[in-house]
Amino acid sequence: MDIGIVLQTTPPALRVIELAKRAESLGFSHVWAFDSHILWEEPYVIFSQILAETRNVIVGPMVTNPSTRDWTVTASTYATLNEMYGNRTICSMGRGDSAVRVTNGKPTTLATMGESIHVIRELANGRSVDYKGSTITLPWASKSRLEVLGAGYGPKALKLIGETCDGFVLQLADPQIAEWTITSVRTAAEQAGRNPDDLTIVVAAPAYVGDDLPYMRDQCRWFGGMVGNHVADIVARYGDDAPVPQALTDYIKHREGYDYNQHGRTGNTHAAFVPDEIIDRFCILGPVEAHIERLQQLRELGVDQFAIYLQHDGKDHTLLQYGEHIIPGFNEHVLAKS
Repeated sequence: MDIGIVLQTTPPALRVIELAKRAESLGFSHVWAFDSHILWEEPYVIFSQILAETRNVIVGPMVTNPSTRDWTVTASTYATLNEMYGNRTICSMGRGDSAVRVTNGKPTTLATMGESIHVIRELANGRSVDYKGSTITLPWASKSRLEVLGAGYGPKALKLIGETCDGFVLQLADPQIAEWTITSVRTAAEQAGRNPDDLTIVVAAPAYVGDDLPYMRDQCRWFGGMVGNHVADIVARYGDDAPVPQALTDYIKHREGYDYNQHGRTGNTHAAFVPDEIIDRFCILGPVEAHIERLQQLRELGVDQFAIYLQHDGKDHTLLQYGEHIIPGFNEHVLAKS
């Protein structure tokens, strides 16, 4: 299993770049970043510098959306980074949350999300695509390669992802919910005539290595609030009988609005409704052994990468603990002499 990190592009950008460089030196495979251009700095500019100062890590947004940029601009950005740094980008796409809601917009439809994935993937892989009545190609991008993953929770989103995407991003680390969502995505892929084993499965959630569980919970409570935004959309669409696990919907019953000025931040004032049980299920907290146990459960479900949302005060400590004790435990041990 690959291990990545998810960063907020909070100034100074140099700190973000330094965290990415340290992650690579400790064996992390991917560096993802929030894509919300009002709340934080523009990630693609920072991605370029991360790629320039590293050798192996793959970079991409967690997650981008179809609304913020013209799809051809997004594709061109990926293809340019790939030409400059050797195909080290990845894209995860959702309907849009903070990036669009802060500007009083709304998430796009799933149909629009699917169309954007098709256009971006074709162009960024050097292929031609029909776009607004014309067939267009990036003539200089023939060697560019890009995977486009889809992020979502609801049954229709999971179906679209299985039918169209190169992989699936689940933003929580609860094994029960992971099993249900991954099965839904793979079933949709198989029914569409695709090989479900070809899909890349990524789970992203906060992880904090330590012994003070109450403190770590408070550092990660924001995540339940962030996930609650998407769950609230599902409940609004389907009602209390939404066809998703109750573990995903029950906890938002006491949710009272959301302040995007505090989006994804420790100590925010709008996540008090998130119970400790949900934090323990959605995140990975505790000593090294607890992290290894949960990661093994996720790997058995077919997860290819776990990406740590590194939004707490233990960033450097958690990076070091993963680099020294957890990532080596997931590498294949081959004897030099037998």
